[in-house]
Amino acid sequence: MDILLDTHIMLWAIADDEQLPQKAREMITDGDNEIFFSIVSLWEIQIKHILHPDQMKSAGTVAGFCRRSGYKELELTDKSIDELLMLSRPDDAPRHKDPFDKMLICQSIAEDMLFLTHDSLLGAYDTGNILTV
Repeated sequence: MDILLDTHIMLWAIADDEQLPQKAREMITDGDNEIFFSIVSLWEIQIKHILHPDQMKSAGTVAGFCRRSGYKELELTDKSIDELLMLSRPDDAPRHKDPFDKMLICQSIAEDMLFLTHDSLLGAYDTGNILTV
């Protein structure tokens, strides 16, 4: 199975952080799964690094850790961008404004991947490919 990691899951995984949920750890280490990180996550990380260089490594450093962990990089394509037009949530769902999350979800839909996240707000999107752990 192809799995796209949400930014927090990716960061916890490469750091072997205890915050990484066991189910996510098992999925990431399962040799039958292909694990992907997104250029979108690197963009998000670089913004946070610029704001807080003492708290967040640079995107280049994180990308290196991901590659050494065997994760594959996923570029942003027009196919992913087009998915944004279809992305929806029920009207009564809690508000979600994070554009990076929306881009990641759209990438996972466009590339037919499972999107692995820890953010419970993302499960309200009307797509069947989000797994919240």
